[in-house]
Amino acid sequence: MSNFYKDNPDIAKTIDMLDLSEVAELLENGFSYAKEYDFAPTDAADAIDNYKRALDVCGDICGNRIAPTAEETDRLGNVLNEDGSVTYTPGIAQAVKLLGSSRLSGCTIPYYLGGLNMPCTILTACNDIVSRADAALMNIFGLQGIAETINQFASEDIKKQYVPNLCDGTWTGAMVLTEPDAGSDLQSVKTTAWQDENGNWFVNGVKRFITNGCGDVLLVLARTEPGTTNGAGLSCLLVEKCPQVRVRRLEHKLGINGSPTCEMVFDNAPAKLIGQRKRGLITYVMSLMNGARVGISAQGTGIGEAAYRAAREYGASRRQFGVTIDTFPALRELMSDMSVDLQASRTLAYYSSKSVDLENGLTRKFESMKGSPEAQDVRKRMKKYAGFNKMLTPMAKYYASEMSTRVSNGAVAVLGGSGYMKDYPVERYLRDARITSIYEGTSQLQVVAAIAGVMAGLYRDVVADITEGVEIPADLLPALAEVNALSAELDSAVEFVKAHPDGKTYHDLHARQLVDGAIGVVVGALFVRFAAKFPEKKVVLDYWLKTKYPTFRAELAKAKSGYVSSVVDFDAIAPMPVAAE
Repeated sequence: MSNFYKDNPDIAKTIDMLDLSEVAELLENGFSYAKEYDFAPTDAADAIDNYKRALDVCGDICGNRIAPTAEETDRLGNVLNEDGSVTYTPGIAQAVKLLGSSRLSGCTIPYYLGGLNMPCTILTACNDIVSRADAALMNIFGLQGIAETINQFASEDIKKQYVPNLCDGTWTGAMVLTEPDAGSDLQSVKTTAWQDENGNWFVNGVKRFITNGCGDVLLVLARTEPGTTNGAGLSCLLVEKCPQVRVRRLEHKLGINGSPTCEMVFDNAPAKLIGQRKRGLITYVMSLMNGARVGISAQGTGIGEAAYRAAREYGASRRQFGVTIDTFPALRELMSDMSVDLQASRTLAYYSSKSVDLENGLTRKFESMKGSPEAQDVRKRMKKYAGFNKMLTPMAKYYASEMSTRVSNGAVAVLGGSGYMKDYPVERYLRDARITSIYEGTSQLQVVAAIAGVMAGLYRDVVADITEGVEIPADLLPALAEVNALSAELDSAVEFVKAHPDGKTYHDLHARQLVDGAIGVVVGALFVRFAAKFPEKKVVLDYWLKTKYPTFRAELAKAKSGYVSSVVDFDAIAPMPVAAE
C-alpha cells in the first residue's frame, strides 16, 4: 500500500492555497504556547509544518495499516454480545488504538488536555484520509466532536476527567440524539433525565440509530424539564458506559458495516449535566451538528477519492478492442467529471473548515480583548465568519455527500460488470457513500439550512473573502469575470424567488437550485484562487466553468420559471397507488 497523504498532493496543495497562517496564530495565541510546551510551534511556518507532519502520520497509518483491513471489516461487521456490549471488528479495534496512540484522536483538543491543538481544517484533512481508507472507521475517529463539546461547555473537572482519555484512544464516544419517533425532529425527544435529592442526574429512555453507541463516553440529549414538549426543555448530559446502559440491537445496514449503529436503552443511567440546563439542543447539539456536517463533508470527499482512484487505475489497465478503456471519449468525460467533482468537494470542505477555524479563533480573541479599542474590529470579523459558516457548512456537507454517490456510481460504471461484484471495492464505496446524504441531516435539510445565507446574498461576500489579497494573473481575469457573471444571474434568481406570489411554497420548492448556484459561484472563486497559486489547476478551473456552469444556469432558469405544479398538482402528477380489487 502507500501513504494516503503523500500519494495525494491535492491535500497539501489545497491547504497551501488556503493559507492557514492566521488560523495558526489565533490557535496558538500568538505562538505564546511555545513558552510552555517545547513541542508547540514558534511561528506560522512551524505550525503548518507540524500540521503536515500530522497528516503524514495519518496517511501512513491509513494507507499501510487501515486500508488493508477495510474489506474484512465490511464483511465481518461488529458483534453484539449477550450482555449488551459490542465487540469491534479486529480492523476497527486496531485502528482506534493506532490513531489514539498517535494522538490524532485529539487533533483539535488543547495541549493541556492531551491534544494536538490543531485546526478544524487539519481534522477535515485527516477525516478525508481516514475515509479513503475505511469510511466506517471515520464515524468513530470523527467523533472527536464529543471531546470538543466537553472541552467547550463542561466544567474544568469534567474536562480533565474525560477529554485526555478520548484524545489517546483509551475511550471512544458517541452523540446520542436520535430516537425511534424523533429523527431529524430533535425537539420531539422523549428520553428523560431527573435529579435525586442529592442533585445526581439519571437518564431513562430509548435511542436509535446511534453511531458508536457502544462507546465509553455518551453525550445524551434528554428532557430535563417536565411538561415541556419543545427544544427549550432539553439538556445535554454525559453518561459513561455502565450496566444501566445497554445496546439491545445493532442495525443491519447497506454500508459502513464497521461502524456500529446501535439501538440503546437507558435505565436510570447515572449522568453528569454538561453546561446549563435547557441549552442541550439550542446550543450544545447545534455545535455538535455543525462539526458533524464538516466531518461528513470530509467523509464524502474521502470516499470519492477512493472510488475515483479505483476507476482511474482500472481504466488505465483494462483493455478492450485492443486499447485501454481510458482512451474511449465517453469514459474520459466520465472520469474527468468525477475528478473535478472530487476536487470541488475537497476545496469547498477545506475552505468551510478554515472559516470555522477563523470564527472560533476570532471568538476567543474577542473574549480576551473585550473593552479594548480593537475588540470591535475583531468582533466584526468574527460575526462575518459566523454568518459564512451557517451557509458554508451545510453546503459543504450537501455537495460532498452527493458527490461521493455520483463518483462511486461512476466508478461502478467504469468497471462495468466487475464493478458490481465484490471482487472489487467500488461496490463497497457506493454502499458506504449512500449514507452520507442521509445522516447528520439529509441533503434536503442541508439545503434548508443553507438557503437563508443564499437569499441574503452571502455568496458575494464569500467570493470577496476568497479573492481578497490574492494577485489574480491577467489570464485568469476572464475566469473570475465568469464567476461574477454567474453570481449576478444568481442575484436575479434570488430576487425572482423573493418576489414570487406563492411566497414560502415557491421559496422551498426552488431552494435547491439556488443553493446549487451558490456552490457553483463559491467553488468557481476557489478554483480561481487555486489556479493563481498552482497554474496546473487552470485546466480544472476551465473544466468547471465550461461543463458545470451551463448546468448551474439551467438550474437557475428553473428557479425563475414560475413552475409550481409539482406542489399544487402533486396528486395528479404522482398519484397514490391504488390496490387492485
